[in-house]
Amino acid sequence: MLFLNMEFFDFHHHKKYIRNGIYNLAKEIPPDFPYSIGIHPQDIDVNNLEQQFSWMKSMMFQNCFAIGECGLDSLVSIDQKIQEDVFLRQIRIANEVKKPMIIHCVRKFYEVISFKKKAEQPMIIHGFNKKHQIAEDLLANNFYLSFGKAVLYNLSLQDILKNTPLDKLFLETDNEDFSIEELYDKVSEIKGISLEQLNEQILENLHRIKNG
Repeated sequence: MLFLNMEFFDFHHHKKYIRNGIYNLAKEIPPDFPYSIGIHPQDIDVNNLEQQFSWMKSMMFQNCFAIGECGLDSLVSIDQKIQEDVFLRQIRIANEVKKPMIIHCVRKFYEVISFKKKAEQPMIIHGFNKKHQIAEDLLANNFYLSFGKAVLYNLSLQDILKNTPLDKLFLETDNEDFSIEELYDKVSEIKGISLEQLNEQILENLHRIKNG
């Protein structure tokens, strides 16, 4: 596929060499391109929680695009009540600084949906790879869905993506080793639209979430 020198936005990634996207900040100095910052459920340190929040707030510089990834995860060892408290605090920070939220969720989608009413900013489920019913319920509650590498080979997920409204859609590489161009190409095929149309729509979606 000829990409005609188009740049494709990578909604969520962990690679510092990708500038056209949202980099998931770890413990380093923020880059000079868009990044997100948050406390991931698996990184919650119950003994140093206030320091974690202080660090997070101190890193919210000009290029901070979003809060995250944050959310709920049933597979990590951190107590669920603590996860919920940390998630709620980050929702309140996002409300205060008026930034969208990149949500990490594992087997806790209906709990995350219940927190949505407390959020004043858009919420985007990153790396969505679940069932039709969960997708429908998230979309009905005004979540955005960001899809990754699994779309290239998972037929059920391709069907979910086909039925996801274009104005609720993002694409990402996360920490997978493949090119975002490949994903855009596949999604344009699934959606039956041109790469240019898909690219324009995602940029429009970005503008919408950035402005609340």
